[in-house]
Amino acid sequence: MARAEKVAAVAELTERFNSSSGAVLAEYRGLTVAQFAELRRSLGEQATFSVVKNTLTKLAVAQAGLADELDGLLTGPSAIAFVTGDVVEAAKGLRDFAKNNPALVIKGGVVDGTSMTPAEIERLADLESREVLLAMLAGAMKASMANAAATFAALPAQMARLAAALQAKREGEAGAPAAAGTPSGPAPNDDTVAAVAATDAAATDQD
Repeated sequence: MARAEKVAAVAELTERFNSSSGAVLAEYRGLTVAQFAELRRSLGEQATFSVVKNTLTKLAVAQAGLADELDGLLTGPSAIAFVTGDVVEAAKGLRDFAKNNPALVIKGGVVDGTSMTPAEIERLADLESREVLLAMLAGAMKASMANAAATFAALPAQMARLAAALQAKREGEAGAPAAAGTPSGPAPNDDTVAAVAATDAAATDQD
């Protein structure tokens, strides 16, 4: 490969690392052309799968700032799945294909700048896809809104019962008998007492 071609290849790989949400490295020793085609079909629009040269890819990962995460994985025959769609779906596709085709060995990768071991990629594949998670979230939000609507609809009836209870309480307190020994009317003030006393005195003088 001419130097200009190498420079162009490194630039293209660097761009793919930068624009992808994830990259999974695998060893493909022993895979046939037909199996490669099957793998690419299984990944669909979630990822592209390409055979790479380790020397050029090491330059690309260095330029993409991923040398610490990927440089050690670039040994032996290497291929990379550049994830452009759902990383969970891409991980599922690689895992399922590797189960049926042991010649494909997942070596590790990087997702959103974080290094992933083969075991972590396996666990990632066990997660629900983005579409399923969004559907679950939408269902939960719909249920919450329905519960909130039911609560608001019940408020008028609850307020009416509360008002009736308060009215009954007030009526009960208003109709309660006075305590024993306590006059039912208002207590007389000093002027009233004096006036009564004066009236009594006048009546006595007349007698």
